[in-house]
Amino acid sequence: MDIPLYWTAIVAFVVLNLMMLSASVLVYAERKVSGYIQLRPGPDRVGPLGFLQPFADVLKLLFKEDIRPFSANPFVHSLAPVLMVVVAMSVPAVIPFARGVVIADVGPGVLVILALTSISVYGITLAGWSSNSKYSLLGGLRSAAQMISYELTMGLAVVSVILLAGTLNVTGIVEDQAGGWAILGWNVFRNPVGAVLFVVTAFAETNRAPFDLPEAEQELVGGYHTEYSGMKFGMFFLAEYVNWWVASFVIVTLFFGGYLVPFEPLLVQAFPELAGSILLGALQVLSLLAKVAFFAFLFIWVRWTLPRFKYNQLMQLGWKVLLPVGLVNVVLVALGMIVFRMFS
Repeated sequence: MDIPLYWTAIVAFVVLNLMMLSASVLVYAERKVSGYIQLRPGPDRVGPLGFLQPFADVLKLLFKEDIRPFSANPFVHSLAPVLMVVVAMSVPAVIPFARGVVIADVGPGVLVILALTSISVYGITLAGWSSNSKYSLLGGLRSAAQMISYELTMGLAVVSVILLAGTLNVTGIVEDQAGGWAILGWNVFRNPVGAVLFVVTAFAETNRAPFDLPEAEQELVGGYHTEYSGMKFGMFFLAEYVNWWVASFVIVTLFFGGYLVPFEPLLVQAFPELAGSILLGALQVLSLLAKVAFFAFLFIWVRWTLPRFKYNQLMQLGWKVLLPVGLVNVVLVALGMIVFRMFS
């Protein structure tokens, strides 16, 4: 069914603005949850319960002076944060938010996600190089090595999902998980090793603790964005939180049923009028957001639970543990699919 252009434009406008708003909400959520974990109140001055604090921070960044090192490359220094934001905002275009509610339902949607997330490493590397600072350069080089190392395992985890679903289409992957009873058809139950690998590599790809080596304030001052200020720094901040939010969407979409409502077949069977209704679509959106909110909380929880890896530990984990496990998992899933088709 061809989706009208105006409907696609409306969904794109809503999603784009919600992604920008989500960054502020995530900043507030992280500071509040971090405060509770550390037995302190967190922000509580600006607005009710401190909710307006992120917006005050954005306003402050708008009026801060844009300082650029004299020896920096001006064009690349300005291009890097823009590249990061554009890439972060582009990934949600292929993520279905409910049945039939997607901006671009392209055939090879999974490949689009992997391609766009791979481009973000260029933004970090260019930021580190263009600043002409040793701390920034080290952060950029660390990020490039880290992302290349963990993208291999992430790709293998996605391949295992593609083998199960038999399609590269993101909506097709979500609908394939509707086959089992209740939630047992979700890929996290059919492919638990792939789910764990993808979640771990998502932490590394978004530079979140314990994989935040590219920033590593104690070692590199601030890493690749040490020489940034004002809204250029704000754009890096925005991209980081949107990437974190988008990573949660991708995890849920590939392994946790996406927009599928738990026990949805039983609901539709009990209430036939729900099938294809706006109410069911709203329930699917709420289901997706609830799952994503859990993983957003998980990102914060892990940050204040696990210490940062040393760089040699980071590389050993990626190349000597996760990559071999990913390869074995793909082979086992492929053999399992062959056996299943032989006896089905």
